[in-house]
Amino acid sequence: MARTWDSSADVVVVGYGGAGVVAALAARESGAEVLALDRYVGGGATALSGGIIYAGAGTWVQRAAGVEDDVENMLAYLRAEIGDTVSEATLRRFCEESPAMIDWLTRHGVPFQASLCPFKTSYPTDDYYLYYSGSENSGGFRSAAIPRQRGHRAHGRGVSGKKVFAPLADAAAARGVRVRTGTRVTRLITEDGRVTGVEATTISGAPLAVRRRFAALAKLSAKPGVYHPGLRKAVQALLDRIERRYGVAQRIQARSGVILTTGGFIANGEMVRRYAPDYPWAEGLPLGTAADDGSGIIMAQALGAATSGMEEMSTWRFIAPSSAFYGAIAVNVDGQRLIDESRYGAALGQTIAAAPGHRAWLLVDDSLLAEARRQIGEQSVWFQRMQAEWLLRFERVRGHSVGEVAARAGVDPAGLRATVDAHNDAIENNVPDPLGKPDAFRRPVGSGPYTLLDISFKSRLSYPMPMLTLGGLRVDEDTGAVRTESGTTIPGLYAAGRAAVGLCTSSYVSGLSLADCVYSGRRAGAQVVQGGATH
Repeated sequence: MARTWDSSADVVVVGYGGAGVVAALAARESGAEVLALDRYVGGGATALSGGIIYAGAGTWVQRAAGVEDDVENMLAYLRAEIGDTVSEATLRRFCEESPAMIDWLTRHGVPFQASLCPFKTSYPTDDYYLYYSGSENSGGFRSAAIPRQRGHRAHGRGVSGKKVFAPLADAAAARGVRVRTGTRVTRLITEDGRVTGVEATTISGAPLAVRRRFAALAKLSAKPGVYHPGLRKAVQALLDRIERRYGVAQRIQARSGVILTTGGFIANGEMVRRYAPDYPWAEGLPLGTAADDGSGIIMAQALGAATSGMEEMSTWRFIAPSSAFYGAIAVNVDGQRLIDESRYGAALGQTIAAAPGHRAWLLVDDSLLAEARRQIGEQSVWFQRMQAEWLLRFERVRGHSVGEVAARAGVDPAGLRATVDAHNDAIENNVPDPLGKPDAFRRPVGSGPYTLLDISFKSRLSYPMPMLTLGGLRVDEDTGAVRTESGTTIPGLYAAGRAAVGLCTSSYVSGLSLADCVYSGRRAGAQVVQGGATH
């Protein structure tokens, strides 16, 4: 009996964030008719992000800024940063194609600017759009590769994610990509072992006032304050109510294939607890939208899809701005030093997550504290300034001696004293830092008074620890086709972005996830058309 379909396209993209819009655009450029479906209003986590694309090997932005970079240098750094998350061939291909990726984004309207940030930071101010977005100039990496700025921030005030998604969405629409929002995909349809379409519930036919209310609630659900469990549950209940009342079931055919770009699963507490039971996820701030609920992963698993890295979480604790804080020392409850403090914030966050009680402090003397205060206004954008002020005002303990400040904070005084002495002795005697911190960031702990700044996992809202999931569906690294446990691929099914294993699955630095969305989205968009043509 012939199947009946409510609508059809050559390629159906499920999820319309960064990876989704790129996949849709790439498939359309390959000649396919494309329909993109999004549970909410599109944009996903990309539109909420800082808009950083990790790219190098001589992009036009780097060349314009006077930054010399090449494939081998970029490859050496990333190999040291991400290990064997992807094959050597894939990592090399990503580096080789990096300049062309920036050209492609530029051609489709994403604005970049070659203004080089002169200080090390977690996110540059609106004066700068190319910076060290990872640990390129930190200990352990300088010896692997020459430090080069590769964080390409989309040009726009504040957080720039909307400057990545919006131009790409405009380019896709101009080229005929159809988008249906308010549409939740519930199941993948197969025929003779091949994915041929999806089942979905859509409110696209609901009255305009209803769709506007749904859109407003969907945008509200993505705001950080709504990550409070009670508020998020309440907003989600209203969205679900609209869907139950106005949702219409549909079957949508995908003649060439389906691409899953549904994001990770940080909004699905049950999945996070299952895959990362020992992680202090409840104390972190979930980063993304309510649609990052693992739905795409779950639907693919129902067809026998394999996953990897599901236990991998990225948790961020940025201590800069102010950049002066890279000269401080980060310690645990025993007073022992944790890490090269100049490392990227995800490395520090991961270290804190593994520390006893998930507790950590930053020890600063008054000279460093004064320098940090002076830098806040010069080096920070509004959300960084708010967090820095909160840290300095409310998450601090003061003491005239190392022992006194340690005792007041609940840190072992003898342990902290020993750490400070060893740190100062190494600097005085010109001994390399035992944790690899470059000399440019090292400074001795001076005379008191002293301050211990609490950088632990703590309040989800007042001093948040942003976190996201990194694992996902295993894919063929040449095509993006979803793999099974036996290593075969599921015909007609592809995945990209955080729904899939990718470049940043084991180690995250700013811009690598968005770069992976572009890289894997373009790969899947082109390959699904080729695969469909041979079917």
